Amino acid sequence: MNDSPSSQQMRVSDNEFIRKALILIGLVVFVLVLWQLANVLLLAFGAILVALVLHALGDALTRYLRVPPRFSLAVASILVFALFIGLAWLFGSNIRAQMNSVAEQLPLALDAFGRKLGIGPISESLSELLSHIPSSGIAQRIAGIGGVLIGGVTDAVLVVISGVYIAAAPRLYVKGFVQLFPISQHERIASALDACGQALRLWLAAQLMSMAAVGILSTFAFWLIGLPSPHALGLILGLMDFIPFLGPVLGALPAVLISFTLGSDTVVWTLIAVVIVQQIEGNLILPMVQRKMVSIPPALAMFGIVIGGVVFGTLGLMLGFPLLVVCFVLVKKLYVREVLGEPTSVPGESKEEAAHASPPPPA
Repeated sequence: MNDSPSSQQMRVSDNEFIRKALILIGLVVFVLVLWQLANVLLLAFGAILVALVLHALGDALTRYLRVPPRFSLAVASILVFALFIGLAWLFGSNIRAQMNSVAEQLPLALDAFGRKLGIGPISESLSELLSHIPSSGIAQRIAGIGGVLIGGVTDAVLVVISGVYIAAAPRLYVKGFVQLFPISQHERIASALDACGQALRLWLAAQLMSMAAVGILSTFAFWLIGLPSPHALGLILGLMDFIPFLGPVLGALPAVLISFTLGSDTVVWTLIAVVIVQQIEGNLILPMVQRKMVSIPPALAMFGIVIGGVVFGTLGLMLGFPLLVVCFVLVKKLYVREVLGEPTSVPGESKEEAAHASPPPPA
């Protein structure tokens, strides 16, 4: 007995509903898995940044020093590691002594800061608070801090080694990722990944130059003011400058706190020095490297960094801006240009690619 058209239509609609429900369940499971693997994915993203640095240095060696391409990555990796080892050998003992001095000065700085605010020595309040915590609780906290430090070192080693492997064969990983999509989309996805990689290279080059300049200028300023351990304080400020907007503020805190132990005049001069260094960075250094930077609206960048820190913690705070760069490029290229059909510039694209980009009209 043949089914009536209405029963056949109902069966088709039921099958369609089941298919859509399975797709929805699969998407939910996929998002949950990604959420559980968030830290691992962030470490993988950090490895990609390391690979971009090594690959860019290798390309520069090939272009300017005529190093054969098959050897350029090995030479670049050796140069980077030799640079760090050399800096550690030349300045390691000095920096370590100054870091210890900073650690010793901070409790005194907190006390001086507390007295300025009229709340008394802060270190004594902290000691009294810690005295009420059971010794087992303190031991657990110390063990927890040790575990975090060991985990951080392990993650850093993993990121560096993975970055070297990715830099050795970047096309292998790009091709593998592109093959996850339908064949008709391969060229489109590969073009988007190339734009993301170029945008990240430009951002990294500008950021590293800015960090080096801020570190050198702040070290000189702190030495001129007479702050103890100027090299360590300048190093902290330069490294923290990797995090746009929030990094310079956090990096300046140790110097400002220590200045409270040396009198109000030193506090004022330290604040002036920090402001001047940031003004030099914003009005002189950044315009000089502007052509190497990815222009992202400041408010969007600020919220992107804060969201990364809230959702993913310290790692998200550190990698929030480069992740935002990737999202910014993908949205402009794949959505604004190709879906909406709006002509727009895409960070990381060459002028030739932008000139030949002809977005299809919106349906």
